Amino acid sequence: MVRYFLVENAENSIFKDWEFLILVLSTVLIAAGGYIINDYFDVKIDQINKPDEVFVGRIIKRRYALLIHQILSGMGVVLGLFLSWKILLVNSFSVTILWFYASIFKKKPFSGNLIVAFLTALSISEIALYYEPGRIIIHIYALFAFFINLIREIIKDMEDMKGDAAHGSKTLPIFLGIRKTKNIIYSLLVLFVALVLILLAKLSNFNLWLCFGILGLLLLLMLYKLILADRKKHFAELSRICKIIMLLGVASIVFV
Repeated sequence: MVRYFLVENAENSIFKDWEFLILVLSTVLIAAGGYIINDYFDVKIDQINKPDEVFVGRIIKRRYALLIHQILSGMGVVLGLFLSWKILLVNSFSVTILWFYASIFKKKPFSGNLIVAFLTALSISEIALYYEPGRIIIHIYALFAFFINLIREIIKDMEDMKGDAAHGSKTLPIFLGIRKTKNIIYSLLVLFVALVLILLAKLSNFNLWLCFGILGLLLLLMLYKLILADRKKHFAELSRICKIIMLLGVASIVFV
């Protein structure tokens, strides 16, 4: 949708653009490899936080999961060779940082959340990087993806405190406590809104203002529920609201 609606001079059919299809496929392969290696390192934690969703070690052996991760990630990096050295660097960096995220940074306060949010935004920004580096509107959506994913990752850490604490993880809510972690989310929301307003001011696009205005109402709802939240089910609900905001954010691309 970013390619079709936001990149100028996009082809009538994006499926005729083989370079774009390679870009998408390489991103999907790297993301899939990232999910697998994350599950590989998180088996014991997931058995506490979400026992019904444990896949590695129960349905597929851990050594096979590791092999599949290496194959998918390797394919994603190799595909970058067909595009440009910039995409090759982005793909290589993504595979490397996903490994360190799953093995080390996920259990550290804030750094793991930051990595996931950054890589999510990077998957959008690399479209501008490959096609039109100066397209501000693409980077606005990348910024949106960064902040909403960062906030959701922190909320998920609050939801999963029990399993994380049992296995020595030092996530933000464990390290600082719920109240201080909430204060960080409040600050991120303020920073997010301020940056989006600054970027929107550079564009005379009424539809974009309208779409982000509607999303702003949902952010206010999330803020209200975050203030009251103090139980696992409350944080699970907040995580679902974040998903709805993500979905509507993607859908808004059609109208801008």
